[in-house]
Amino acid sequence: MAEVEKERRGAVQVLRINRPEARNSLNIGVLAGLGNGIAEADADPEIRSIVITATGDKAFCAGMDLRGFAEGTGGAQSDEDKAGLAGYQRFVREGVDTPVIGAANATAVAGGFELLLACDMVVASSAARFGLPEVKRSLFAAGGGVFLGGRIPLAVALELTLTGDYVAAERAFQLGLINRVVAPEQVLDEAVALADLISANGPLGVQATKRLVRAAAVLPADQVWALQAELQPEVFNSVDAKEGATAFIEKRAPVWQGR
Repeated sequence: MAEVEKERRGAVQVLRINRPEARNSLNIGVLAGLGNGIAEADADPEIRSIVITATGDKAFCAGMDLRGFAEGTGGAQSDEDKAGLAGYQRFVREGVDTPVIGAANATAVAGGFELLLACDMVVASSAARFGLPEVKRSLFAAGGGVFLGGRIPLAVALELTLTGDYVAAERAFQLGLINRVVAPEQVLDEAVALADLISANGPLGVQATKRLVRAAAVLPADQVWALQAELQPEVFNSVDAKEGATAFIEKRAPVWQGR
């Protein structure tokens, strides 16, 4: 049984962590499966959005597999594992062109919360909680600290990371960490519906917009404007840009080619 399952829904690739017996914790199989799955989807022009979710209703992801870590069984073994792990690290640190939506079916902590923070958007169960409790094990919120420090007020980020306490879905929504809160049974469908809205748009425009908006969150204004100037001719002179204008005039749905 695969530790990361794949399901295609139209132009949306769903990746599902499948270790419910271990609260969907992150071992090498999950990390490699996610890394390879994200990279494959990002390279496929037929896939316009990615949704990451998990099996069961107990946990979206409980973070690192501490049992495997303690037993020394968490290391990459095969070349495929190593490539997948590298792909996962690239996703977390650099992102990918394709929009990625986290579908938090249940609670996400530590590395599981960091996975959601690496996504572009998050749909969460109303019963979910989120936290970075690494300090309770004399570890530290590595990726979580990087993400939270730039996303929410400093005092709140410090409270969450230094106490290790959890926040409920509604509070996470108020802080801007998640986009939508829905009933537990509606999480995946809501995430796919959001992905479908994005996937219906011109892929070149979506990718350029994502790149620009994410850059604006971390780069100085002059660098962001330079990026905007670089991206504009690539998008405006594309076949899809002409198709978008033609479809509008002809009052029909556009047919995107991704070029």
